[in-house]
Amino acid sequence: MEKRILASSAVHLPPESRGIGFVFQDYALFPHKNVLENVAFGLRKASKRARRERALDVLRLVDLTGLQTRLPHHLSGGEQQRVALARAIIARPKLLLLDEPFSSLDPGLRQTTREEVRALLKAEGISAILVTHAQEEALSFAERLGVMKDGSLEQIGTPEAVYRYPKTTYVADFLGQTNFIHAHVKNGIAQTQFGRVKVDGEAAGDVLLSIRPEYLKMMASDVWGSGAKSGRVVGQAFKGHEFTYRVEIDGQDYIVQTDYNCPFQVGDIVMLKAISAVAVTPSNDGEV
Repeated sequence: MEKRILASSAVHLPPESRGIGFVFQDYALFPHKNVLENVAFGLRKASKRARRERALDVLRLVDLTGLQTRLPHHLSGGEQQRVALARAIIARPKLLLLDEPFSSLDPGLRQTTREEVRALLKAEGISAILVTHAQEEALSFAERLGVMKDGSLEQIGTPEAVYRYPKTTYVADFLGQTNFIHAHVKNGIAQTQFGRVKVDGEAAGDVLLSIRPEYLKMMASDVWGSGAKSGRVVGQAFKGHEFTYRVEIDGQDYIVQTDYNCPFQVGDIVMLKAISAVAVTPSNDGEV
């Protein structure tokens, strides 16, 4: 892929010549222009006829055919978001920047719109950088995921790899709930309050482990014979398709994620087994 310098101490390419599109968090549509005019604005150098034809083509791509004469305040949030997207891609940018574009939508519409935008970008062959604070959004939208902390890139990789194998406590905690425990690792095995636990990756000696709630299993008795300690269920939250439990062991609470038909209730005595763990480095802000 050809590399171009867009801005440096010696180079300053005008924004309109950079081949970069931008979708704002609040859409930034022109309130006095209708849908077609808003979209066509992104292609100002073409003839009026070419701009109209291309705008209608892009409106078909984002499923807004028939709404071209409406003003923005007559559109739903999802429709406004698609107008902003259409305006950004009409000039066929090489790169599209999206600044939390789904944050103002309700949860149901946010998911469907996110899926539609992702499919459209792939169909058009447009690379995109999405900035978001939403864990689920980052994991489901991206092919490559980067976690930033204080302006620096903490970790980058596929969403699956970054979620399952975080390198620091910040990354592990930022991408969802996790359990941190101190343990001694020898030959890839840690002896913990959950019994013997397999540690992914290279780790040895005294380390800090991250164990995702869904990697913990609850049982009524120690059927593994691995030295796991008993604990008490002290919290339970039903979320429809799953339960989130808090289990106290030796004065420390641990989060456990189970499916919807888990039989345990608050007050039950249980034991936990960890499927796997990963060693993490404490971040520089005193965490853990």
